[in-house]
Amino acid sequence: MNPDAAAKIVLTGPVGAGKTSAIRAISDGDALSTEMPWSDPSQPGKSTTTVALDFAHIVLDDGTPVLVYGLPGQDHFAFMRPIVLEGAAGAIILLDGRDADLARHCEDWLSSVASIAPSAAIAVGVTHTDLVPEFSLQPVRAAARCLGRPVPVFTLDARDREQARQLARAMVLAAA
Repeated sequence: MNPDAAAKIVLTGPVGAGKTSAIRAISDGDALSTEMPWSDPSQPGKSTTTVALDFAHIVLDDGTPVLVYGLPGQDHFAFMRPIVLEGAAGAIILLDGRDADLARHCEDWLSSVASIAPSAAIAVGVTHTDLVPEFSLQPVRAAARCLGRPVPVFTLDARDREQARQLARAMVLAAA
C-alpha cells in the first residue's frame, strides 16, 4: 500500500451491532451519517438506523490516513455492499454478542464479505459482550476459521474511541 494513499476500510454487519457508534467514535471530525427513525420492535432501545452509509476520515498515530465506511445492516440494502466494498483494503464485520445464533451469523457475514471482496483483509468485532453473562469468543473464532484464512476476532465497545481505533489499526496492518 502506498503510504501516502488513504486506506479504505468498511464496517459491515447486522442492524444494531454498533457500526454507526464505531464510526462516530473513531472519527477525527464530524462523521457523516444517514440515519433515519427506526421502530422495529425486535430492536428495543434502537431509535434510528443507517439507510445509506456512514463515513469518517481518520489519521492513525503513524500518519496513515484511513477512510472508514459503515454499511447499513438491513438485507434490503445488501445492494450497497459491493459498491462500498469495491477497492477496500479491509472489512470489519461487527456482530452483536447478544445474538443467540452468533456463530452462524458470523459465518454468513464472513462468506458474504469474502465473496464480494475476496482480496480484502477481514476482521470480526463483537460488541455488547458486557451484556452477556459468561460470553465466550470461542464459537466466533471457530466460525471465523470457516473462511480458511486468518481472521482476527476482537471484542469491543463500539462507543470507545481507543478500542475502535485499535481495530482500525489492526485492519490497516492486516491489509498491508
